Amino acid sequence: MRYVELYNSGELLRRVRTAYARLKSCDLCPHDCRVNRLAGETGACRSGALPRVASANVHRGEEPPLSGTRGSGTIFFSNCNLRCRFCQNFPISQFGNGEDVSLRELAARMLKLQRQRVHNLNLVTPSHFLPQFLAALHLAINEGFRLPIVWNSNGYERVDALELLDGIVDIYLPDMKYVAEVPAVNFSGAPGYRDINRSAVQEMLRQVGHLQLDDAGIAQRGLIIRHLVLPEGHAGSRETLRWIAGNLGRETHISLMKQFFPAHEAEQVPGIHRKITDAEYEAVVDVLEEVGLENGWVQEY
Repeated sequence: MRYVELYNSGELLRRVRTAYARLKSCDLCPHDCRVNRLAGETGACRSGALPRVASANVHRGEEPPLSGTRGSGTIFFSNCNLRCRFCQNFPISQFGNGEDVSLRELAARMLKLQRQRVHNLNLVTPSHFLPQFLAALHLAINEGFRLPIVWNSNGYERVDALELLDGIVDIYLPDMKYVAEVPAVNFSGAPGYRDINRSAVQEMLRQVGHLQLDDAGIAQRGLIIRHLVLPEGHAGSRETLRWIAGNLGRETHISLMKQFFPAHEAEQVPGIHRKITDAEYEAVVDVLEEVGLENGWVQEY
């Protein structure tokens, strides 16, 4: 693992220190809250100095190259820097269900998942705890941690924060949620999402390249983009898929998701108050073929 080389050279510890310094006036995400999280202040993500974890379990429902035969070792972090009004995990992301843990405890949970023989460590909504993860990784490496690392995020990321993960993250699994500003703000509280997200995904691709599998079909390195189809075209699916094909390459792996339903507050929000229809999803599947994106996964209609 390349992160072991960074550990041995002292570079990983340098990045831990750099990342923690940013918590004093937090600018880890595009909200740029500038609160002192080390002193207990909280901003958009409602998170302080300690990592907050909802669960750490073997998960078998991810994309096939991630779940494989032994499962993906998922750590669900509590809270989020977005306010998605349709979030299916809203007790975790919006209400903060979970517990604050020490860095040593976070490292211990990483090591426990490795002992369960999972294929990878899958960090779910980790962006607001980037410094804490790096510090826990530093501790875990010393205890023998060696799993590939999956960064499973909402895609609302700063490039200069992602640069701290270069050589550490093996597989990036970002969302590409929106094209238009109005739904990005109204549904997720994410101003500037399109351009911020596209720059972030380009940086992810620069770091890890396109998806690489081993002989058993298990992901070792690379990029997988998730795109959730929303009712009434609010995700801008056609434009997003065209942009991916034209700017990232037709070999990009896409996970096209159809599981939207009006969770959390969505039933009261015009435009996302209903499930998507099979016809809406099938129309986006047709776009995949139209733009030449043949790698990835679609779900049954």
